[in-house]
Amino acid sequence: MDLINVVGAPVEGRDRFWDREADLELLSQRLVEGNHILLVAQRRMGKTSLLRELTHRLSGRYVCLFVDVQKHESPADVVAAIGAATRQHATLWDRTKSTFGSIVRAAGDRIDSLQISEVTLNLRAGMAGDDWRAKGDALFESLAQVEGGVVLMLDEVPILVNRLLRAEDRSIQPEGRRQAEVFLSWLRENALRHSGKIRLVISGSIGLAPVLHRAGLSATANYLMPFELPPWDRETAIGFLLALAASYGLDLSRETCEHMVDRIGCCIPHHVQTYFSLALAYCKRNNKATFSKADAEEVYLRDMLGPRGNTELAHYEERLLMVLGRGLGTLAVGLLTTTAVAGHLSAEAAGAVAAEYIADGGAPQESLRVVLEVLEHDGYLQRITGRYEFASKLLGDWWRERFASPYVKPQTQEAE
Repeated sequence: MDLINVVGAPVEGRDRFWDREADLELLSQRLVEGNHILLVAQRRMGKTSLLRELTHRLSGRYVCLFVDVQKHESPADVVAAIGAATRQHATLWDRTKSTFGSIVRAAGDRIDSLQISEVTLNLRAGMAGDDWRAKGDALFESLAQVEGGVVLMLDEVPILVNRLLRAEDRSIQPEGRRQAEVFLSWLRENALRHSGKIRLVISGSIGLAPVLHRAGLSATANYLMPFELPPWDRETAIGFLLALAASYGLDLSRETCEHMVDRIGCCIPHHVQTYFSLALAYCKRNNKATFSKADAEEVYLRDMLGPRGNTELAHYEERLLMVLGRGLGTLAVGLLTTTAVAGHLSAEAAGAVAAEYIADGGAPQESLRVVLEVLEHDGYLQRITGRYEFASKLLGDWWRERFASPYVKPQTQEAE
């Protein structure tokens, strides 16, 4: 089997990594030039797979460290995770053990045989108060001494920052803002201090820019060069489906592939992979060797839009509450539902929805501006000729199935 359809998990190995050659070449060039990168991508675009493939391609020239901070709660957690990530490089690990001194000695010789997650916990347990800053500074000093340089990849930083900012009710709190500013400023200072020796790559499944803008912290990321990872184009997605079909022995015509791609609209790799996976399961269960255009339509309507067929889409709703909080998150759901039902969102309709959802004493226009910025930045909506539409036809169809019934459209002066 030449190509394996890996849905959900990051893809590893050139034989399973489809396309993205131009993106890899351009991102490599930006790093060689010494830039610090903010990797901008919609959810499930394949950014983690891209970073892992980039690690393989840069190995030998740079030491690459990949750290996922999605579950971390504090800057100290991040510093501990960076320290633990150095264990795969003997010289760096020796320096890290020296940096964490008494913490490492307390763990004894067994620390060299622990899982990375256990090493992280041990290093974190030994830090108290603001000790993370001194330990973190020392770690960056160690990284800067590596011959050839280091590429430090921090994945899901926006989720961590959002967690620092918000209280349990999802509102931004002064103390949370202070903590986020301290952490982001520390990261910026070290990246700039060691420019040319350390390249920082920050990425996440929610946009960092809208999160920082809402908190008034945009300046803490002004050293990062944005690098957008776009969806596959139509031909790339069709080629991927045809290659998968050949690999799995499925009779899949180009016409059917075109229909599948047209149904999805925005060719986010995960959505293309999911559609093929459901198509293959459909053929196996029905003892069919050919997947026709009619079959593709049935699978799309029943499975891709169904509650069990594509559970990943439910996260689009959850992340709005994560980024915007309950009040603005509810407004976002209202705007998306209006768009799904009408097929587009005009300025007049958006204003009517904002007036309906924002309580007395609020600021509907300002709230609307903030929410639309997030919806456009994070790939929910795109602006076309003065109005908004869903960037993904799949998401628009799913949203209509999920939220449009029962639904009462806000009153506007628009003609029906």
